[in-house]
Amino acid sequence: MEAYLWIKALHVISVISWMAGMLYLPRLYVYHAGAEPGSATSETFKIMERRLLRAIINPAMIAAFGFGIWMIVLDPDLLSQPWMQVKLASVLVLSGLHGYLSIWRRDFEADRNRKSAGFFRAVNEIPTVIMVIVVIMVIVRPFV
Repeated sequence: MEAYLWIKALHVISVISWMAGMLYLPRLYVYHAGAEPGSATSETFKIMERRLLRAIINPAMIAAFGFGIWMIVLDPDLLSQPWMQVKLASVLVLSGLHGYLSIWRRDFEADRNRKSAGFFRAVNEIPTVIMVIVVIMVIVRPFV
């Protein structure tokens, strides 16, 4: 049981780190979309976005998945819980958004972004909505 609690703590720490990046990266895109391609500002955003994705968001997501899977291996009955199924579906949506953020970063890197700042403002709300759903599922467990 003690090991499980350590795994859970590391999972939560990983999720917080992943979410921090997922909330910040689209905000960087909002500002980057308004920068002139090739400008010093645009080049600075490219560095910030690449470092955020590679040094924080990607490793945090991998850790969150790893610790989450480890907890399920230790307690497979979790998969039969409706709240967990909603949580996992939400995590899949967040993972898909993570993939799109990666694609859009490469577009910015190559100076071929075609999306507006308004588009990225809207995208910036998606991780928050997913976070609210996941926290309610884990804490309230409304479908138990």
